[in-house]
Amino acid sequence: MTSTVPKKRISLLVSRLRERLWVKPLTVCLLSIGLVFVATLFDGPQLRQFVPKVTLESVEKLLSVMAASMLVIATFSVASMVSAYAAASNTATPRAFALLIADNASQNALSAFVGTFIFSIVALTALKNDYYQTGGIFILFVMTALVFSMVIFIFVRWVDSIARLGRMGSTLDKVEKATYDALKRRRDAPTLQGAVARDYPVGQAVFATKIGYVQDIDISMLQIWAEKADGRVLVAALPGTLATPDRPLAYVVSSSIDPATSHCKDVIEAFEIGTDRRFYNDPRFGLVVFAEIAGKALSSAVNDPGTAVDVIGRLVRILHFWSKPSSVQYENRPIYDRVEVPEVSVRDMFDDAFTVIARDGAGQVEVSVRLQKALSTLASTGDEKMRDAANYHRGLALERSRMALTLPEDLAAVRDAADIKYT
Repeated sequence: MTSTVPKKRISLLVSRLRERLWVKPLTVCLLSIGLVFVATLFDGPQLRQFVPKVTLESVEKLLSVMAASMLVIATFSVASMVSAYAAASNTATPRAFALLIADNASQNALSAFVGTFIFSIVALTALKNDYYQTGGIFILFVMTALVFSMVIFIFVRWVDSIARLGRMGSTLDKVEKATYDALKRRRDAPTLQGAVARDYPVGQAVFATKIGYVQDIDISMLQIWAEKADGRVLVAALPGTLATPDRPLAYVVSSSIDPATSHCKDVIEAFEIGTDRRFYNDPRFGLVVFAEIAGKALSSAVNDPGTAVDVIGRLVRILHFWSKPSSVQYENRPIYDRVEVPEVSVRDMFDDAFTVIARDGAGQVEVSVRLQKALSTLASTGDEKMRDAANYHRGLALERSRMALTLPEDLAAVRDAADIKYT
């Protein structure tokens, strides 16, 4: 338990920091300031006689050019990124914003531009105050040349990246990657390494003290509480659940304390509640985002059935991956044996993924046919729960198409794809 919990906490912290645009630029700025003072380590008399002499004016000129240009480029990069974020929110969905802002190429470029500007200003100030001797000036010149070369390389790569950032294909790729990662984490630990939850709740209900979405659950904290209370905890709200005063977060049973008279503060604090859903621990959120993108593409204002067809293909790829057995092997005994955690419902996943597409695409034969073929593929995976959910949505989608399609030939094409005898 001790090794698993810190690893999960660190991974979650890194994921949250990636969504903060200021983290990388601040880190690079601090490193650039330190880099300026590293040059003084080479000012000793031993190195001075071996390095070539570099004029102070040449270094100042190069640093002045970098300082003047980097601030302009950094400002330009921020404007371009904001424009790309706005385009993605308008064409796809605002829920994908967190993935776009975590784009490594844009963050690295902005960090490099701002860091180079800070490096140039600090180095110029040090030069003007005679901070360096011959060895330090040479090393500073070498550092400046390397930094300048690095910035040119990053700028060229960033121009290619920013041309794609905010485009529909790039946004779909990021959503698919985030959903795949979240599904993989949950598939490898379907009960978050806790015990399998029973079908019915037992114990005293524990409610949240504020309204919001469950973003993370500290299972280890629940385990510690259950051990101290000599009881058990049944998790009732998985990540992605909207916590409200009338919806239990968990049910607790204890032989040493009375949960009815105890506020169970530790149990409540184990649930991290925020204002929005996050991709990291919420595999269903990615499916919801995909459905939103497809729904917007199928609206009369956009009228882009090709994007909906693309989304259906990605959903098939993701859900087919979910049906495969996990390669991670755990011991038969759960790590958190006093905490019962329910598995993600496959029927709920299919509801999140296909309800909007089936509803908004019912009147478009190409979308309806593709949806039927996709659900037929998922029904043949061999997973019983997935087969039942896929067949249910096949029938539901066919009924929607029957009500929306007016041309008999179109409806016949959908029926043939569904391979369901309609009566």
